[in-house]
Amino acid sequence: MKLTRASTYALHAVAYMAIQKKDQPTASHIIAEKRGIPERFLLKVLKPLVSAQVLYSVKGPNGGYRLAKPANEITVLEVLEAVDGPIRGLAPTGGDPRNAINRKLDQICHDSAETLRKHLGKIKLSDLS
Repeated sequence: MKLTRASTYALHAVAYMAIQKKDQPTASHIIAEKRGIPERFLLKVLKPLVSAQVLYSVKGPNGGYRLAKPANEITVLEVLEAVDGPIRGLAPTGGDPRNAINRKLDQICHDSAETLRKHLGKIKLSDLS
């Protein structure tokens, strides 16, 4: 498994929010500064986390972002899939899907992806802090 830069930034951002006061939103520029993330890129990463209801976006002069639920209820899988899309296992065989080896390779990749999803689904955001 290889994390994308976007998913790494997302995990850093939500881990930072997890250690902040629960009711206070944190401004994106503060998260960017504290975690060494370019703010423009961070904003692009936070948007899908809001859409996936991992984060709430709070508008206004004292606005920012906060976790939508407690850190021990947010999984690493939720964060990764919100940013990068579903984890899937496909073998890039480029050949005939009726071929026995191609089917077996696809099944191996599918099973591996499901194992990874189950594992990441057990790791809570609170485990990162």
